[in-house]
Amino acid sequence: MEENNKIRVAITHGDTNGIGYELIFKTFAEPEMLEICTPIIYGSPKAAAYHRNVLDIQANFSIINSAEEARDGRINLLPTYDEETKIDMGIATPESGTAALKALDRAMGDYRNGLFDVLVTAPINKANIKGEGFEFKGNAKYIETCIGEGQKAFPILVNEQIRLASVTENIPLKDVANAITKEALAEKATIFFNTLRRDFNISNPRIAVLALNPSTNEDGTFGKEETEVIIPTINELVDKGVETFGPYAADEFFGNGYYQSFDGILAMYHDQGTAPFKTIAPESGVVYLANLPAITTASDMTVDYENAGKCIESPDSFRHAVYLAIDSFNNRHRYDEPLTNPLKKLYHEKRDESEKNRFAIPKKHSGDPFPPKEDKHTEKKEAQKK
Repeated sequence: MEENNKIRVAITHGDTNGIGYELIFKTFAEPEMLEICTPIIYGSPKAAAYHRNVLDIQANFSIINSAEEARDGRINLLPTYDEETKIDMGIATPESGTAALKALDRAMGDYRNGLFDVLVTAPINKANIKGEGFEFKGNAKYIETCIGEGQKAFPILVNEQIRLASVTENIPLKDVANAITKEALAEKATIFFNTLRRDFNISNPRIAVLALNPSTNEDGTFGKEETEVIIPTINELVDKGVETFGPYAADEFFGNGYYQSFDGILAMYHDQGTAPFKTIAPESGVVYLANLPAITTASDMTVDYENAGKCIESPDSFRHAVYLAIDSFNNRHRYDEPLTNPLKKLYHEKRDESEKNRFAIPKKHSGDPFPPKEDKHTEKKEAQKK
């Protein structure tokens, strides 16, 4: 991105029978949005015009032939397929799934060619997307395959109060315990920690780790997974500078508002984290795909066929997805910039172990989110006794 240009935000239109165009049009109905970015919609002019007429929304867009033609101060629409697709508002059809995939595929090619800065995806229905020669498993898997450079996407749910991720993916509950290993927990916690530093501009993130099992013992201890996997891994992570705390029983953690004391929350499985996340802030959630070269976000919304074409959807979540993509792009740029031209070391740095010990993180974190402070006068009292 050139220094004087606005951030180029690629937006895929999603399922053409869903709410994608409604979210896009309502988001950019505010003139301020065009002051902070240059949107490039990957979609269909005919589908866009159809939705505009059905929704009765004043939405102007300029058709461009390639992303290079995108101009600031207007909504740029890039056609991603030539054939006319029938719009059956509110119905899942193979045609609407194909339209969603073609938009995403064109965006992947343009990202590889450096034609936009960040990607925001409108809702899709992966059940009606049939790839040629492969099984489509969702946006995250498709994006990581196309441009991940061998890295796996790491979804983080974000709202104004919580940043939440999960150790395991969408797997049956009976398989969760076996999937929680020291390696998996350490990998996900480290990715989470580094993402919060680089993309969210948090210098020393505090991550809360949830327990798999409820605390049923009188002494507050948990089960086998906590004793043999979670607690030892937390201690190892702390030794490496990844500031993790826990494990915490999910009911107490969310019920008592402990989540407000942390920069990130790592759940053990999908429903353990997403249920309270959606309860605390049901309308402003954003999905952030971490651990990928491309900054990618999406509104935490479905295609919502039932309400498609009724013009009753709130654009808040989608607008927040655009905001988060822009903020993360700027944060990552600021974080990476000093690393591109590091200063040469002019002298041999002498280690000062006293300073290292002074600022070291305790090797073992208490389950209390507010651990008691150390008595600063203890050392002085001991000296006086002597």
